[in-house]
Amino acid sequence: MHNAKYPSFYAMKKKVGFVLYPDFQIVDATGPAAVFEIGGVMSNVPYAITMLSYEGGLVRSSSGISLHTQRLDPDEVFDTLIVVGSAYYRSRLNDETLASYLRQQASQTRRMCSVCTGAFFLADAGLLNGRRVTTHWQDIENLRLHAGKAEVERDAIYIHDGQVWTSGGITAGIDMALALLTEDAGENVAQGVAQTMVLYYHRPGGEAQISPLIRMATGADRFSSLLGWIRANLATEMTVDLLADQMGMSPRNFSRSFKLTTGMSPAKAVETLRLEAARERVINGKIPIELIADQTGFGDPERLRRAFNRVYGMSPQRMRQSHARRGREFDTTAL
Repeated sequence: MHNAKYPSFYAMKKKVGFVLYPDFQIVDATGPAAVFEIGGVMSNVPYAITMLSYEGGLVRSSSGISLHTQRLDPDEVFDTLIVVGSAYYRSRLNDETLASYLRQQASQTRRMCSVCTGAFFLADAGLLNGRRVTTHWQDIENLRLHAGKAEVERDAIYIHDGQVWTSGGITAGIDMALALLTEDAGENVAQGVAQTMVLYYHRPGGEAQISPLIRMATGADRFSSLLGWIRANLATEMTVDLLADQMGMSPRNFSRSFKLTTGMSPAKAVETLRLEAARERVINGKIPIELIADQTGFGDPERLRRAFNRVYGMSPQRMRQSHARRGREFDTTAL
């Protein structure tokens, strides 16, 4: 008979629940679930993983694969609750039953999380109000409209703001899960899980979801050659007059057309491309930070440091040390 003085092994586990609904994105659930599964095996922090849905039973994903779920029970307490996303999330919004469940869970759950467009369901429950949040880059503007009281950020893999964690598109949920695991079991365990899953550890939360050059060039054929020229001449002092001259346009017409086409001002585009290039040099080489600042047009290392802290949430030095440590772990640890 179980001795009440000592909790059962199941009771000792951290309970992680995934909220599913028809046509959910399966990787949003199975990717993070694998992180917790393997993390529990590799550490002294065991997890109990449960798939949840309103009615319980089999729930069909958008891929056609179904997962068995347990019916939502307001009395069951989870350590971490994760709402998954879907390309068809719009048809599932404004469900007061689910919103009420999430609000009730928020009063007793340590971490409320979302993967991809799962953030919209947290917004329906009012759980994003006053918080920094993110979602898939294609749905950023929709979330800004849907969660008017939240500070929605585009360039983030995941964001942790108090009790709430939100993440970008699909595989970003794995990065978030690794960060959650790091909080529970430590960085060494998360590194080991990443190696077992043949991942390059996890991307920093503040890293852009897609390459800035790709994002700006999408639908911007008119300026694609200019973007390439900027990236090849980052050390050059970039002025609107110079960029307009490269395009054979007047400065005023150039600024207006560029922002309309790429979604950002010329100055913001230049800084974004400089940051991307600087980050590549910081991570992949041993060039002094001062020289990187010169090569990428920042000039002053302090300007580079401030830009890194603002966009990536860490200094160039810290980013280099972090990636170097992860690289050593990956190279020297047998999988």
